[in-house]
Amino acid sequence: MGYTPTNDLLIERDGNVAILTMNCPETKNAFSDELHVAMQDIWNHLALDKTVRAIVLTGAGKAFSAGGNIPNFIRCYEDLQYRRESMRGAQRLLNAMLECPKPIIAAVNGPAVGLGCSLAVSCDIVLMAEETFMSDPHVDIGLVAGDGGAVLWPLYMSVLKAKYYLLTGERIPAAECIELGLANKAYPGDKLMEEAVALAARLGKKPQQALEETKRAVNLHLQQAVLNVGPFACAAEQESFSTEEIRKTIEAFTNKSN
Repeated sequence: MGYTPTNDLLIERDGNVAILTMNCPETKNAFSDELHVAMQDIWNHLALDKTVRAIVLTGAGKAFSAGGNIPNFIRCYEDLQYRRESMRGAQRLLNAMLECPKPIIAAVNGPAVGLGCSLAVSCDIVLMAEETFMSDPHVDIGLVAGDGGAVLWPLYMSVLKAKYYLLTGERIPAAECIELGLANKAYPGDKLMEEAVALAARLGKKPQQALEETKRAVNLHLQQAVLNVGPFACAAEQESFSTEEIRKTIEAFTNKSN
């Protein structure tokens, strides 16, 4: 499937750097169906573009990404087929990012939550605004953290620390993200994009084959985790939608919107 341009995902160029901006600021860049599909397809599109040597991913407005949006969350509860496709889509997205040969830099300009957090840590280098945070609150709303957290976090930090943050859903400030291994560096918010684009440009000048194949070699570790743990984690998250806890969460969301 080829990439279809959408206003939900903007593409800009700065020399040989492609800058991707998730463009749903009114929902804190939560994943609409359109954004989800665009994010699955864009990586192969950029991989085939020989004029692109590195990629920066960020969010419009004050958030990087809030993860799944509420209408899609409710639809996952009501529609089994949609739920299955949504879980498969999340796996396709993470795989596409890991398989993209071009280095991807996350410029985490605001909160990265749930799937948004998984998106950030699936990038090759993670830069954060000093004042922001990551979190994976799946368990808090009654879901298994199946679309990334349970799969990737134990590779970035100790298993005990991964379980602590996944089970509690606590926010992880930028400085602590760096200590844990979820991020590389933090900058003042007004300097973040400048630093991210400069780093991407620097990577874009390096020998291409050496750069891309080194990324592929390292990402084999992550891809093995996605292959081995991902199917169970996603199946368990699908099962979460059949529980009493998730029914209560859906009711709370529905009542809040009425």
